[in-house]
Amino acid sequence: MLYSQMVETQDSTENEAQKPIPVFLHGFLGSSLDWDGCLSHLDLPHAICIDLPCHGLSKYCEVQNFEEACQQVQLTILSKLKKEKRSLNTPLVFVAYSLGARIAMFGMAKNAFPDLNVQGAIFEGGNFGLNHEEGNVLRWENDKHWSKRFATEAIEEVLFDWYEQGVFSSLNDDQRQELVELRSDNLGSQLGCMLRATSLSKQPYLLDDLKQLALPLLYICGEHDQKFRSIAENSGLAFKMVQEAGHNVHHEQPQAFAALVSDFIDQL
Repeated sequence: MLYSQMVETQDSTENEAQKPIPVFLHGFLGSSLDWDGCLSHLDLPHAICIDLPCHGLSKYCEVQNFEEACQQVQLTILSKLKKEKRSLNTPLVFVAYSLGARIAMFGMAKNAFPDLNVQGAIFEGGNFGLNHEEGNVLRWENDKHWSKRFATEAIEEVLFDWYEQGVFSSLNDDQRQELVELRSDNLGSQLGCMLRATSLSKQPYLLDDLKQLALPLLYICGEHDQKFRSIAENSGLAFKMVQEAGHNVHHEQPQAFAALVSDFIDQL
């Protein structure tokens, strides 16, 4: 089972206690601690934060594919609700970034969370998948390359190169250095395992299935994240663009991100 924590963000009235509980899923290289800045501004009484497989305090929990990742997320949420003496039918909203968004997308699109009462989702910087074979082949070769590097080289050196990728182009040198220092406590071999298990090349194209869901979905992107801004604008989903942010909106603009989460859940 994955590590998780139930965060009490504020005192709640009876009405607020009935609101759906957000479940936060971090991105590749991250942990549940990544959401602390956002949670400090969150106008909601409770939240569940999870360390994904091979990350944080779940670093020794390995999975082989998206199905197993979703199973672990579902099992962890149900266990947390039971431990907190809450109904297993408690309404939930996924708030998920990058890798976490792709896991949440897969679970919702492919009914891989059958025992959870999911009422909606917020996806931040998540890729819906590649809908052409050539792209999948190239992506698999790229992910294998990074996986081998994480498993065999000094993690600081790999991270410096990782954050030079185009998707992180909005970062300045100080921000890159900060992220390298923050992420260096990960285990490279475990990161490689997760990268292979959840490679974008192994993810089906999920947008069409997601648009068939009778659930509210919101896509969040930063104005400087050109790649995912284009993905959001062309998705057909409701989306919000956050000013003065790149790929990692909840880290760069935590207060603005928290306000969007609170507003989304208030409208359910």
